[in-house]
Formats: sequence, C-alpha cells, structure tokens
Amino acid sequence: MRFLKLIGHILIITILTALTQIGGFVWIITIVLSKAKNWKKRYVFPLIYLVFNIIIVPPIASYFGRVQLPLFSNNLEPKNWFYPLAFRNYVTPELKEILLKSSQKSGIRITYLDANFPFYNGFPLLPHLSHNDGKKIDLSFMYLDKTGKATNKKPSFSGYGAFVNSNNLISKNCIDNGYWQYDFTKHLTFSTDKELTFDESSTKKLIQHLLSHSETQKIFIEPYLKSNLNLQDSRIRFHGCQAVRHDDHIHLQIK
Repeated sequence: MRFLKLIGHILIITILTALTQIGGFVWIITIVLSKAKNWKKRYVFPLIYLVFNIIIVPPIASYFGRVQLPLFSNNLEPKNWFYPLAFRNYVTPELKEILLKSSQKSGIRITYLDANFPFYNGFPLLPHLSHNDGKKIDLSFMYLDKTGKATNKKPSFSGYGAFVNSNNLISKNCIDNGYWQYDFTKHLTFSTDKELTFDESSTKKLIQHLLSHSETQKIFIEPYLKSNLNLQDSRIRFHGCQAVRHDDHIHLQIK
C-alpha cells in the first residue's frame, strides 16, 4: 500500500510539474505539512498553490528575467483562468512592453494563450516546442459576432483548435506525410462558438503593430493566411509540419 501511495505521489508530482512547473513542488510541501499537522491535503494544496501563484512566485520570477502578464486589463487578458493559474503567463519585460504598446496603438484588446513558465530557460512548456525562454507567446485572432461587429469573444474555450479554414492544403500535406499532431489542437477546443467569424481586418492590424517593433523576430501563422491578409513581412514564417497548425492563433517571438 505504501509503495502504491509513493507511485501515486510521484505521478501527481510529475503531472503537476509538466503542466505548471510549480505544482509538483507545492504538492511536496502539501504532503509534508499534511503529515506534520494532520491536515487534509485537499484543503492544504489549493491554499498553498494560490499563495505561490499570487504572492511567492511573481517576485522570484523577476530574478529569472520574467514578469507576469495581467489577469484582466484594458489591454491584455488571458483567454481563460487556466493560463495564469497554471503559471503559463510569464514573459520577459520586453515582450510584455511590446504587447502593451501594440494594444494601445492598435486599440485592440489582446487575448493571450500560452506564454512561458516563470523559471529557467530551457524548461519546456508542453506541448509547445519553443515556449521556454520568456520570449514567446500565443495570441488569439480577432473575431466578429453574428451581427458583424468586432468582439473580444473567441470561438473556443482553450483559444486553440478553431481553425479559420479546416481544409487548407498545408494542413492536408502535413497530415498525409505522417505529422499526425498537426491538427491535434482541434481536440482541445472544449467548446466552439460557431456564430463568430474571423476578423481579417483587425487581425491584420494587430499583426502589423506587432511587426512595428524592431524586437519582433518571428510571427507564425499559416501561409494561406499570410497571403489572404496581404502581409509581406519576411518575419512572418511557416512554422513547419513538426509543430501544430497556426490558423487558430498567432505565435509571436522576440529577439
């Protein structure tokens, strides 16, 4: 029985570390305190986790060159509670400044998805290949409601998987060549608002403002979107079949 409990704890620590970077350590503290004080883990864990999330981690992250993106503001907001709660909303101060300036100048309220963890360059933010140094972030496209008006609503709960064109040629070629994960994010939508339509004008405007900063190194979107939006900048690139589709979000990377 003790062996099975140990395996269970190891599994929980591994999963929490992979998803949040910090959660596994919080679980270890929870186990120690629960045994020492005879407290119930189901009460101790969420309390300590929130203390780390709100109070402890943000100032420590600054020593690693990372800052926390705002939960809710007039310029930046997460797609949902998961991204900040899972410590996936940390970037370098330079990237945060670019996002704020782009939002202010464009008049667009930017919705962010996965960014980076608070500590250590090279620590993977799964399932992404490169979100490991504070210099990358995924941003939602802009959309129109059923009346044709601009809205901050998004077609999926996760922010991923609601593709602009589900049958584009690049996607088909990648999948046909064995890259099964290429459209895997369609399984992560969790809910879809089919009344929303892709706002080409506002999305193009946002991308142009992101490109106006000299620190911007790369933007990934699907090639057909680059063509449809008439964007010529060479920093807008195809991410390759080894990644996942980018006709549901913008990937921004700075130098």
